[in-house]
Amino acid sequence: MSFVQFFGSALQVTPHFHSLVPGGVFVPQESGVRFEALPPPTQSEVERLLRVVRQRVLRLLENRGALPAQGPEDAQQAYPAHSLQQRLRWLELDVLRPPSKQPRCSFLEGFSLHANTHLYANDRQGLERLCRYGARGALALERLSRAEDGRIAWRMKRPLPDGTTHLFFTGLELLRRVASLIPPPRSNLTRFHGVFAPGAKLRPFQLPQAEAEAKPEEGSELPLAATRQEPPPERTPRRDGAGLLKQEFRAGRVRLRQVWRHA
Repeated sequence: MSFVQFFGSALQVTPHFHSLVPGGVFVPQESGVRFEALPPPTQSEVERLLRVVRQRVLRLLENRGALPAQGPEDAQQAYPAHSLQQRLRWLELDVLRPPSKQPRCSFLEGFSLHANTHLYANDRQGLERLCRYGARGALALERLSRAEDGRIAWRMKRPLPDGTTHLFFTGLELLRRVASLIPPPRSNLTRFHGVFAPGAKLRPFQLPQAEAEAKPEEGSELPLAATRQEPPPERTPRRDGAGLLKQEFRAGRVRLRQVWRHA
């Protein structure tokens, strides 16, 4: 499961993913499914994976015409571009201070991969805290304050390479910075992969069962009968944004007519 985020601690455009990966693979069998634990990745595997990710991301940007970079076409694209340029200037300062070497972490030409966070199977609170961290919003109200000169101060999570701990904005500047963090339209910020994907054949084995007769012992296979579910009820089709706006405008005209007749 991956959480897509477009923001950094300084309210700048920083596209990145927080991915939760099981520490093994699910092996299908005739009577159920069995989880096979795997050893943690090595440093060389993390570095090799980062090289593959960098190559595929650059190839995708080239196929979509984003490389070489062209100028923004409208204001909505101009705000993220300006925020990204600010981020690139900070990266130039960060070059003077190379990242510290950590196990299962790799850096390569602006790309980074951290794979050293591990949770035990029974650490449900830690898993919830990790999911909340990945699904959090871009703004934290407790980090906003009013400066003496009337500007809005934003306290960053960690100081910048030059020692800056707060950023100061006027109201309009803050709105521009927040507007640059709005994700593209019709983009899902939470993605499910593999056996956790909606259409995966093994997904019924991963869902909690309300009528489980008995919990299977650790390491045993899950019976196939315990994973059967009733077909979900039909959902009412969701109306698109244009239809909702049309409905709201129609209701507004009705209210105006009632007020006018009453007057």
